[in-house]
Amino acid sequence: MGLFGKHELLVLVMSTMCLMKCSLEYDPKDNYLVDCGSPANRTTVGDRVFVSDSSHSFLSNPEQESINATNSEPSSSIYGSLLYRTARILNRTSNFTFSINQHGRHFVRLYFFPFVPDHQTYNLSSSKFSVSAHGFTLLKDFQPGVTPSVKEYSINITSDELVLTFTPSANSFAFVNALEVVSHPDELIPVSAQPVEGSTNHHGLIAQALETVARINMGNQSVSPDNDTLWRAWNSDGPFVKRNNFVRFVTNLSAVNYTENGPSVDIAPLSVYGTATKLDNEQNPSARLNNTWSFNVDPGFSYFVRFHFCDIFQLPPSDLWLNIYLNSMSVKKDFNIGLETSNVYGAPYFLDAVTRVSRDGMINVSIGTSNVYNALPESFLNGLEIMKISNSKGNLDGSLTSLSKKKVWVIAASVAGALFIIGVLGCLIFILCRRNKRKSKAGHAKQEYLSPDESTIFSKSKVGYRFPLIAIQEATDRFSESLVIGIGGFGKVYKGTLFDGTVVAVKRGAPQSNQGLAEFRTEIEMLSQFRHRHLVSLIGYCDERNEMIIIYEYMENGTLKNHLYGSDLPKLNWRQRLEICIGSAKGLHYLHTSSAKAIIHRDVKSANILLDENFMAKVADFGLSKNGPEFDQSHVSTAVKGSFGYLDPEYMTRQQLTEKSDVYSFGVVMFEILCGRPVIDPSRPRGMVSLVEWVKELQKQGELEKIIDPYLVGKMKMESLKKFVDIADKCLADEGIDRPAIGDVLWNLEYALQLEGVEIKTGQTVVNDSAKYNVENGVSSTVFTEGSMGDLDGVSMSRVFSEMVKGDKQEMR
Repeated sequence: MGLFGKHELLVLVMSTMCLMKCSLEYDPKDNYLVDCGSPANRTTVGDRVFVSDSSHSFLSNPEQESINATNSEPSSSIYGSLLYRTARILNRTSNFTFSINQHGRHFVRLYFFPFVPDHQTYNLSSSKFSVSAHGFTLLKDFQPGVTPSVKEYSINITSDELVLTFTPSANSFAFVNALEVVSHPDELIPVSAQPVEGSTNHHGLIAQALETVARINMGNQSVSPDNDTLWRAWNSDGPFVKRNNFVRFVTNLSAVNYTENGPSVDIAPLSVYGTATKLDNEQNPSARLNNTWSFNVDPGFSYFVRFHFCDIFQLPPSDLWLNIYLNSMSVKKDFNIGLETSNVYGAPYFLDAVTRVSRDGMINVSIGTSNVYNALPESFLNGLEIMKISNSKGNLDGSLTSLSKKKVWVIAASVAGALFIIGVLGCLIFILCRRNKRKSKAGHAKQEYLSPDESTIFSKSKVGYRFPLIAIQEATDRFSESLVIGIGGFGKVYKGTLFDGTVVAVKRGAPQSNQGLAEFRTEIEMLSQFRHRHLVSLIGYCDERNEMIIIYEYMENGTLKNHLYGSDLPKLNWRQRLEICIGSAKGLHYLHTSSAKAIIHRDVKSANILLDENFMAKVADFGLSKNGPEFDQSHVSTAVKGSFGYLDPEYMTRQQLTEKSDVYSFGVVMFEILCGRPVIDPSRPRGMVSLVEWVKELQKQGELEKIIDPYLVGKMKMESLKKFVDIADKCLADEGIDRPAIGDVLWNLEYALQLEGVEIKTGQTVVNDSAKYNVENGVSSTVFTEGSMGDLDGVSMSRVFSEMVKGDKQEMR
């Protein structure tokens, strides 16, 4: 036997031994394999036995018709064609029910192939139906394609039963060829994953359902489920690679070295870590190119992405540095696998991230060479997984998002059309009734109000909807004082109702306002540039007859400030306050990162954070906002503007504005939220008037327990509070360079929320999954209890807070 033949034999032996070892690695506590519509059990590849649903009581309506097909086997199938020879047809809403022996993460796999059955009563290709499970919508009005397919989901099951519900659409029916409900290791899906720059909708993964969108093996090789300990299918990366002529496919299974502290074969099999797609630097020896793979996904969702790496090239690990990107956003710069694996050659490693896809429905994954000194011109990847994360309504089906967007556009078009008609009618009435008066008096007044060459404020721009004054007067009952919902430096804010019933907030500039035309123009132009769920939306404006009016979406629960102090509104609990902080940070993060130049808000304060009917936070009032510095500049030199008590001291002294000025103001808001008191309170004794000065003084004295809003005492976890205080403290650094970016603040707030969990501990019983995770992973679950703020089991709170502030000096996570 030649040398090459021996090498192949060695690889084959190692692979066989590894697979034998792998088969013992994980024994699922729940392992339901069901062949639907089959009269008997069926054994598939790998000796997996799929039981007949006819002989077991999984189905709630066993009288539903099942059919057997005699057509030839499908020519190809990723899970074995035998399962596609029968199907269970469901004429009405039906449930498959499975007893769950162990709570935790489970794979749910649904098999579909609309074959042509023996009899022509049903045409499976015309079926249309929905599927839900454990409170999640998996499929909505689904129509299977013409080829065999498997839909795979990971669901954290917290009850003793899992119910899969199939609901036929109107005048249709449902069907399924086979299904699996199989428990998998909980560590396969992390508790949370760090969002990449630009992601704005990530609250951890514990309670989320995930759908497998892509599971890819690099090296242009697929991996069948029988070569994976968890029976996952890994598709070849060949069809997804951009610039195929710049890459080289590599196989070196013998180099893979699973270590005790690294990923196990359950994370990814030998066949994944032992193959790779890398930059072909033999053809391009000096090139520093990115390897890029492109995937179509549903817009409007967040995605969990896992990158698999293994150095199987025998390259110097100290010189192997990579940059990792998702849709041009940095996941990790200057990544060195040697540093992560203690320079163990062939040791696997994986990296997790979450990204949001909001527009074009594409995820581009790029691996590039770092600019670190002596870095080799290399880039490679061994495997990739992309999983869609269920949204806030528990939906995983992209058609629901598309439908809602269509509805929005239809409503917007209808409103626009109606407003246009009202505008035309209003103009005709106005012209006919007051033509001469408008030419003289109103024309003269507008010349005083505008620059000589302007006929309207936005004559050269296209922003928002321009409402006629008559429509706004009707919406606000001619600016009735009974409809005033707020008063600010700009003027009064009224609650209004448009002709179509839409409730809005109408901000009307007062003639004596210190904020004039410039701020009015700035706010409208800024709001017209972006749309984000955590920024208050612009509906329209009016600049008629010397009026400066801006119309926003109405926020049912008013300002954050009014819920913290100075009103009789219900108090916010700690979880609500954390979520409000997170939402506000997301809005600011979007402003700072969504365009080539950052948009700096310049007036971040609790009065400018509004709450909708669900207490979701939205940042408002952009009249002082300003574009950030150019790419090659560190700051914008400008006059100091903002609200006293929230102003960045560096900005005040140097008149140098940066994004970090917003971060400082946000830090003030965070302490305002924690303390439940005004930023400046002249009624307090000297030394307590300024919130920031008071907090910093108590920090020095180790008495931070005195600042906490009494309403929160006994209702928050120490770990969560500790993280929150640490973040806020960093935001208030005197020098901007020492403050974190708002994206780092956001990530840490998400982490603080994760530490808080769903419920708190009662006695010695852990009552939620998050607390369970803390116990199992060595994270303390200590919580405050009523009456314990002065003495926590004999430990003074002064000492606890002192240790909290002084002991946690690590870098922002």
